[in-house]
Amino acid sequence: MVEADGLCMSYGPVVALADASFKAKKGEVLGLLGPNGAG
Repeated sequence: MVEADGLCMSYGPVVALADASFKAKKGEVLGLLGPNGAG
């Protein structure tokens, strides 16, 4: 299992990710989606 808790990421003053958490069990697929052009 992979687990993350309280992830944050910013680019200067722009907050891209705030207090994100997730768990992925063996065999699960996880993706992060955002608005067009976000990645």
